[in-house]
Amino acid sequence: MLSDPVTLMVARRVACGRYRDFTAWLEEGRELACDFAGYLGSGVLAPPPGDDEYQIIFRFRDAETLAAWEHSASRRAWLARGEGLFEAPHEHRATGLDGWFQNATGRTPPRWKQAIAIWLAFFPVSLAFQWLFGDLLVHFPLVPKVLFSTLALTPVMVFLFIPLSMRLLGPWLRGEASPLALLGRLHQRRV
Repeated sequence: MLSDPVTLMVARRVACGRYRDFTAWLEEGRELACDFAGYLGSGVLAPPPGDDEYQIIFRFRDAETLAAWEHSASRRAWLARGEGLFEAPHEHRATGLDGWFQNATGRTPPRWKQAIAIWLAFFPVSLAFQWLFGDLLVHFPLVPKVLFSTLALTPVMVFLFIPLSMRLLGPWLRGEASPLALLGRLHQRRV
């Protein structure tokens, strides 16, 4: 049975006057996580102006690989080196699709927005796949045709296009912008 990827989100407030040391320590932790089996990626979200709470995100293949990293001696040593750089952290875990959509507070957008975001990623990729390979697959029986297309499209969607869709639609998903405002912003990037 396949497990869903697990995302660990940690909020840490920078200790007064320790910003430079804190950011160097964060980067060290991200590099450390890269060496562990099952590591899928990480990121740091800077706080808005006037705030000092950073959101640190670590994503692993499954709960077991995350646990191996969390309970490792090297992570414990890294956390010990960070003492005094931040206040007590707040942690949150997410699995499966929720990991794509949850913000640092654990909130997710409505399911209908999630469905639209995934469809907006999936439609152009599926269309391009059919345009490129549709003629080659037309004579295959249904099961091999669907098997080949899903094997080809799933990694492309999971690792490239759905995360891209989440980044582009983030303000709309969080309720910070309308769809028309997002289109205007995309148009400005092209110009």
